[in-house]
Amino acid sequence: MSHTLILNGRVVSPTGVEAADVLIDGETIAAVGTPGFFTEAAPTAEVVIDATGKYVIPGGIDVHTHMELPFGGTFASDTFETGTVAAAWGGVTTIVDMAVQRTGESVQEGLADWHRKADGECAIDYGFHQIIGGVDDESLKAMRYLTEHEGVTSFKLFMAYPGVFYSDDGQILRAMQTASECGAMIMMHAENGIAIDVLVAQALARGETDPRYHAETRPSDLEAEATHRAIVLAKVAGNVPLYVVHMSAGDALEEIAAARHMGRNVFAETCPQYLWLTVEETLQRPGFEGAKWVCSTPLRSPDDEHRHHENLWKGLRMNELAIVSTDHCPFCMKDQKELGLGDFSKIPNGIGGVEHRMELLYQGVVSGQLSLERWVETCCTTPARMFGMYPRKGIVAPGADADIVVWDPDRQTTIGVNDKHHMNMDYSAYEGFVVDGKVDTVLSRGTVVIADDAYVGRKGHGRFIERELSQYLV
Repeated sequence: MSHTLILNGRVVSPTGVEAADVLIDGETIAAVGTPGFFTEAAPTAEVVIDATGKYVIPGGIDVHTHMELPFGGTFASDTFETGTVAAAWGGVTTIVDMAVQRTGESVQEGLADWHRKADGECAIDYGFHQIIGGVDDESLKAMRYLTEHEGVTSFKLFMAYPGVFYSDDGQILRAMQTASECGAMIMMHAENGIAIDVLVAQALARGETDPRYHAETRPSDLEAEATHRAIVLAKVAGNVPLYVVHMSAGDALEEIAAARHMGRNVFAETCPQYLWLTVEETLQRPGFEGAKWVCSTPLRSPDDEHRHHENLWKGLRMNELAIVSTDHCPFCMKDQKELGLGDFSKIPNGIGGVEHRMELLYQGVVSGQLSLERWVETCCTTPARMFGMYPRKGIVAPGADADIVVWDPDRQTTIGVNDKHHMNMDYSAYEGFVVDGKVDTVLSRGTVVIADDAYVGRKGHGRFIERELSQYLV
């Protein structure tokens, strides 16, 4: 086995920061010792990384991505190869992507299709959630089978997108009951899609076609209402673990906080776009430029009565929000977002962000919104625990996979298509953002994949992760 040493760094975990050296044996962390403990091993190590003045953190885990997702007559522009390379550039060493089943399709065939897309293509490790777009007897049987035999232990349902992914309350309850029986996690896109479709049709009838109306027809009230409804259904189904995805609204977060206060297995994630981007600065730009930021749930105003941005940051500090993911679903402006010219409802929904999550959340540390430990907890450790990958992933500790990021707090990162930008997109949602801090070195299972401002990994290095049940339940 080859040996790698990371010396003179400060190892960050959810419980603190300590000066320590890290010894890697092949793909696994062999030991974490006090500075100088491995001095005698240094001459025989194949790789020695000097982390003086830098943080040593677990590799980031993004548990909500959409590589090659078919949507709105096109496909997400990142393949599993380009998307995982971009993720590595951002200090992410594991993604969990969304395999798709639509109404009338086979769940197993949907999962097999995602395996075919990803196998041999990924630069980092990956797992799958399974979207259940058609709840029936066969898909319920498949949920049990995937949980018990395929290492897919979480299932995403939609209260939005009637005719595509939408499930009604009865279907959702049946799926939740099945998940409760087999111990799986239910992930929920919580928006009242039936009401939203009425508002969209009314807006278009009035001639309101610009991108700004995407946000105006998806008010936070309908996110909060759907979140509440999902929580009630989860309780009826036996306190099934419920994870609400891409939360953007302060009033929806209030529903999560109330449920957690009552001891329910209810969790939520937010995304960097909802912490840093405002509807005024994005979708409300003149002309069609706002299409760059069309995503669902939509971007919100910080000046709304629910003070969305402020309350999401507070929710992260108080663990009302457990995780920050990206909902990475990139589309180019040319020939993709442009499908919605003259009709905002036809703009493919999605923002590319898998490369920038760690950077943007670290800026929250710099600005005093989060502690250093909480940054690691929400981006690395809790995702591993929530989705059955801990302690193999999400921690710098003996026995864990050697997924490690060396982070330089004394350098800066400028985001933009002519600066740091490796996603397969013709624009950046964060163009011109300057972040304090920089990814220095990234190791995936002991192999250096990013070093000296270069990608040195390889296609096919990433392995499929068969996940266990959630390790984060009350």
